[in-house]
Amino acid sequence: MFNLRFAKDFLLHRLKAKTRHGTHSPFVYRLVDSVIYDYHNKKVYEKVENLRRELLSDERVINVTDLGAGSHVNNDSQKKVSGIAKNALKPPQLAKLLYRLVADLQPRNMIELGTCLGITSVYLKEGAPGAELYTLEGCPQTAGIALETFRKADVYGIHEITGNFDNTLPDVINELDQLDFVFIDGNHTKEATLRYFEWCLPKVHENTLLIFDDIYWSDGMKEAWAEIKAHPQVTVTIDLFWIGLVYFKRGQAKEDFLIKI
Repeated sequence: MFNLRFAKDFLLHRLKAKTRHGTHSPFVYRLVDSVIYDYHNKKVYEKVENLRRELLSDERVINVTDLGAGSHVNNDSQKKVSGIAKNALKPPQLAKLLYRLVADLQPRNMIELGTCLGITSVYLKEGAPGAELYTLEGCPQTAGIALETFRKADVYGIHEITGNFDNTLPDVINELDQLDFVFIDGNHTKEATLRYFEWCLPKVHENTLLIFDDIYWSDGMKEAWAEIKAHPQVTVTIDLFWIGLVYFKRGQAKEDFLIKI
């Protein structure tokens, strides 16, 4: 049932979505043309994808603590690192896009909900080396593998925080005077997604970017995405099917974009 619904949603998105040439907002046109559709190779890609390949061949078995909506692939508590790398890591196309979005934005601080094995965290940190990155993970053993990834990548200024997001995220938000970049990739339920969104709102500003992962994961996630788009503080959203971008540009006409990638 999931596969049929997901395939239908994907097909409908492809039929409705536009490229940069169907985009009349100067802000969105530039973002699509210069960032989202920038397919030039970057030096950092080889470095991080080599780390991914190491994880894909890692046969260690760890106990996974899942505090969210689970997996559509494998809900066993014991998993090989290689299996997690195959099924749970953001694929290269999306991970590289996150790098480009951060490199373009150059935030002072970043929050990532869902460290997993650390590949996306490294991409984020490489995109904005001067930013403080707070990456939150619910599973202690997965977090341990991520720390190994950070050491191998030789990246610093990553604050890994382990625990339930409901307990750890408010503390991080309260510590910061404003939120520049937040990537929400964990606990894929409608209630949790909307809760995290509401917690972020008091600290967003003109240049804040919130990114929501798996916005078509379930009917609940689709409903959460619809509510986020309709929120009065949100001015621009960009639906890339796999992820949704949320902006708070003052003076910008409220508009929702579906973009093909």
